[in-house]
Amino acid sequence: MTTTSPTDAPTASRIRVLLVDDQALFRAGIRMVVSSQRDLEFVGEAGDGAEGVEVAARTRPDVVLMDIRMPNMDGIAATAAILEQADREKRPAPRILVLTTFDLDEAATRAIRSGASGFVLKDSDPEFLLAAIRTVHAGTSVIAASATRELFEHFDGGNQGSKVAPEAFGALTTRERDIFQSAARGLSNSEIAQLEYLSEATVKTHISRILAKLSLRDRVQLVVYAYEHGLTM
Repeated sequence: MTTTSPTDAPTASRIRVLLVDDQALFRAGIRMVVSSQRDLEFVGEAGDGAEGVEVAARTRPDVVLMDIRMPNMDGIAATAAILEQADREKRPAPRILVLTTFDLDEAATRAIRSGASGFVLKDSDPEFLLAAIRTVHAGTSVIAASATRELFEHFDGGNQGSKVAPEAFGALTTRERDIFQSAARGLSNSEIAQLEYLSEATVKTHISRILAKLSLRDRVQLVVYAYEHGLTM
């Protein structure tokens, strides 16, 4: 993940970021970090999940940084509510990055199952957080794929589901299954392109078709799908 901000970015092309966290001091720090980047736009903040849902509806962010533990409505419920709201209104849903204080957090697992696109530790370096925002917005790779798999392995006790491939998986072509396996291991589009001798544009098209056929929201949901159905290699 690159940590270099573009030197210039028109307002229309900036990544719109919303922060939901109950600690005012933490919000102030993140607001400063995000606002310092020319390709990012800080569009709002909220102190709890319920307020976060309201602000998300009003500001239409591209990426939401979502704390897990908050009063009134926690980050898990807020994640589900924001995504459901977007689906109801038939508009693109924001990518949601969960903010957690420790890497093996069961709540982060539940948030990802609710539709979050990944998790980031709250004490991560600012450069990593900025890179995570750009990566999840681009949708070309999974943030900390190995950590995501470890998260599910830890809280599922090593159980990878029924190990029976769902019927929808059978609709994938041989090429799509190969790309599915690479994406499930956390490889980026460029890495898959090199492995399969394809262009990145072709890989992107295949990934989009795979997600559509399996009714998955994004790549992290693909990783979860592969793990839960015993489709990892």
